Amino acid sequence: MKKISMIIKKIIFAILLLYTYNLIGAPINLIIPINCITVIIVTLLDLPGFALLLIILKLFY
Repeated sequence: MKKISMIIKKIIFAILLLYTYNLIGAPINLIIPINCITVIIVTLLDLPGFALLLIILKLFY
């Protein structure tokens, strides 16, 4: 039960992190879509995963 609650907390943190970044990045047109793949990346890798998504966004956008 403890592992399930920890995973749910990480998923909620990942969604909130992506959502707040999209609120800040929307005026300059830098948006990371909130979908299953991005949430899983940020959930598994935490902030390095988010940084990885930012790097991928900058390289291919």
